[in-house]
Amino acid sequence: MNVLMVLTSHDELGDTGKKTGFWLEEFAAPYYTFKDAGADVTLASPKGGQPPLDPKSDDPDAQTAATERFHKDEDAKQALANTVKLGDVKEEDFDAIFYPGGHGPLWDLAEDKDSIALIEAFYAADKPIGAVCHGPAVFRHTKAHGRSLVHGKSVTCFTNSEEAAVELTDVVPFLVEDMLKSNGANFSKADDWQSYVVVDGKLVTGQNPASSEETAETLLGFVKEPKDG
Repeated sequence: MNVLMVLTSHDELGDTGKKTGFWLEEFAAPYYTFKDAGADVTLASPKGGQPPLDPKSDDPDAQTAATERFHKDEDAKQALANTVKLGDVKEEDFDAIFYPGGHGPLWDLAEDKDSIALIEAFYAADKPIGAVCHGPAVFRHTKAHGRSLVHGKSVTCFTNSEEAAVELTDVVPFLVEDMLKSNGANFSKADDWQSYVVVDGKLVTGQNPASSEETAETLLGFVKEPKDG
């Protein structure tokens, strides 16, 4: 069971002068969900090497059991510091693909040709695709059957109201909720900051950091080795 996790390489929060990147909980909780289930996890990013961590996701009030576990896990830190280049990975080597969020993906992964091609290849091969929070930004330009991959699909993501709550509506290059709707997706959501996961076929999306573990567990359900008997 081989799972590919794709992280952002982008660290500038628009023109604010502040830093962004991936959100720690949205990496750590799925990472351990996959590892604890016996999966081999490969980490990739557009530039390879150490992906930038959104500093806000390392604040004390953003810590969870998974992030605390990560901080004590030298092997995980080493794996994160040495992500492979996205252009060097192939769909046929993996059983599933997963995109953590953070604001970084809005700038790079949403536009990245290697990421777009990978998602389209996973979809064509009927392999599960997962994304949480801002992760669904990666579906901005993906296509299937000549139109948006999410057209007619039930999905969720970090909502417009959650973006407003963190006061970044006017900073981000686009609002993920609006993008999904304009691409023809059937968008739904729960209350702000509540765990919420939507499944359509083998496409699994989660709304926010609180949804990261459930999103990963749901994705894992499609690739777990069948038990005897």
